[in-house]
Amino acid sequence: MDIFQGKTTVAEVSRKYDLTPAAIEEWMEEARAGMENQLRARPKDVAAMYEEKIKSMKEVIGELTLENIALKKYDALFGEEKK
Repeated sequence: MDIFQGKTTVAEVSRKYDLTPAAIEEWMEEARAGMENQLRARPKDVAAMYEEKIKSMKEVIGELTLENIALKKYDALFGEEKK
């Protein structure tokens, strides 16, 4: 809570409790999402929140996969010309 209130920084908490900044930031994001959810008129259950997050992540993975395939095809077609 001290981080949310601006009393301390992620780096200070990281050193104090021997945690990685990434872990603390992940916990903060989960806490922020939970607080936002509880302030809704109709809060979602935790499973629905995670399903929504998983769906979003799968969409990003799909886009990156398509981009990777396109780049490989482009390289296969035009890669020799660059050399």
